[in-house]
Amino acid sequence: METVKRLISSGRGVVIFSKSSCCMCYTVKVLFHELGVSPIVHEIDQSPEGKEMEKALKRLGCKASSVVPAVFIGGILVGSTNEVMSLHLSGSLVPLIRPYRVLSGKHAQA
Repeated sequence: METVKRLISSGRGVVIFSKSSCCMCYTVKVLFHELGVSPIVHEIDQSPEGKEMEKALKRLGCKASSVVPAVFIGGILVGSTNEVMSLHLSGSLVPLIRPYRVLSGKHAQA
């Protein structure tokens, strides 16, 4: 549990816990990159502590059926794919990530 909390709080704003073979994780990572954010991604299936991290994410409020992707913005659990996409479609995601966007090219204007 402490490892997960440390990883969340030491991030640059957007932290994603993912599995390398998960298509929904890939979709969420691409979305953040398209919005100009370079999230810190922890591939729990490639970590020796992956099973413990998954248990810790469940204790932090991630749904048992969809532990990954687990997206944290500013140290706060946003949720998984459904929650992130709902925020994006409602126009609420960009204001949340604005402080963490890379200011270059097309992303500086949006």
